[in-house]
Amino acid sequence: MQQAEVEYYDLGHAPYRPVWDLQTAIQQRLVDEKLARRKKKLYQSGQESNDVLLFVEHPHVYTLGKSGDKAHLLKEMAELANIEADFIEIDRGGDITYHGPGQIVGYPIFDMDRHFTDIHKYLRYLEEVVIRTCADYGINAGRIEGLTGVWVGDQKICAMGIKCSRWVTMHGFALNVNTDLSYFNHIVPCGISDKAVTSFRNLLGGPMDEGEVKAQLRAHFEAVFDIHITEVDSLPELDHEFSYLKPSGAKAVSP
Repeated sequence: MQQAEVEYYDLGHAPYRPVWDLQTAIQQRLVDEKLARRKKKLYQSGQESNDVLLFVEHPHVYTLGKSGDKAHLLKEMAELANIEADFIEIDRGGDITYHGPGQIVGYPIFDMDRHFTDIHKYLRYLEEVVIRTCADYGINAGRIEGLTGVWVGDQKICAMGIKCSRWVTMHGFALNVNTDLSYFNHIVPCGISDKAVTSFRNLLGGPMDEGEVKAQLRAHFEAVFDIHITEVDSLPELDHEFSYLKPSGAKAVSP
């Protein structure tokens, strides 16, 4: 089978809500094209869109999955302003987690019909990408049976939660690199009360080059998923309704 092509775009620092909307729009584009292909109303072969991989760092925000418990937010809503944090209930699986500066958040928007239609396998592949990236830095990370995500001992270094519509994924993973771990003190992370969290910086004793970690993640995505990733200057949605999300200095692409 020919390698699937994936377009990679780094959003830099961007708020959670509009990036959520961006993911939804990209997912809908891929779903619409898939349905059109099935009805033989689409373009000639080769004209459909590629899968997309987004990387981003969010401002301080707590997100609660659709199956989560709001009681796992340990601060009152009015108190969140004191720590410059937001709280958003979202449509992914899983419980509550934290996103913030120093954390690499990855959103693969993949049409799994191009890969394999097995969500459990997909999550294990995402975990494997992160496990291999951790190993590049001498961090012995792995899995805990029955729990999603990547762990170093009994400390979580990467949380995961996804949504899938017609086998097109969105949401993804949050890898703690230079993350301020004190923000996790205000929640029961992922609804698990007897486990702690950690980060590259905490384990290795100093700040990490996040650009380098992103490059390692991309390389392992290519190897684990057997895909070819190409960095792009923009995406259709970023040239139109989400143009304000482009980092300053990003190149514009003509329609």
